[in-house]
Amino acid sequence: MADTTAPEPTRRDFLYIATGGVAAVGAGLAAWPFIDQMNPSSAVLALASIDVDLSPIQVGQQVVFNWRGHPLFVRRRTPQEIATAKAVPLSELIDPIARNANLPDNAPATDADRAAKDPQWLIVVGVCTHLGCTPTVSTPQVPQGEYGGWLCHCHGSQYDVAGRVRKGPAPQNLAVPPYTFLSPTKVKVG
Repeated sequence: MADTTAPEPTRRDFLYIATGGVAAVGAGLAAWPFIDQMNPSSAVLALASIDVDLSPIQVGQQVVFNWRGHPLFVRRRTPQEIATAKAVPLSELIDPIARNANLPDNAPATDADRAAKDPQWLIVVGVCTHLGCTPTVSTPQVPQGEYGGWLCHCHGSQYDVAGRVRKGPAPQNLAVPPYTFLSPTKVKVG
């Protein structure tokens, strides 16, 4: 029969385990400042959500706010713009996904799934999905592109009045941020 008893631990075994434990704790403490610096700054956290007063925005007007360091387009659409956006078949869209943080990830890019609960309001992050430029808004006085929405001059991406990409190299629609209506004239974004 073989001897199955393990040898008694020695003082040397204890020193190896203790040294390894101290080294692991030291490595964790040394790495913590590098890990912690990846957290958002207090300035970013302060802009995590904003309240937007919709009452001064006129029909057909767009107002730009700063949200999380990006432009936030809040547009009060005209009845004609709403009708135009609703008439677009999904088959004509480059990106058929709504990209609306308030809906499931696979929601279709219909006008109803892109606009707020009141279809006259459109709230989108004003960052072109191609290279991160800021598109310019189309107005009756200064038309931008073919679809009445926004035009990114850098590479020619065009968005319609629902913020959906219609032409150019941009792969996705303008993002709709998370928002909640606090009242009919006030919305909390973020």
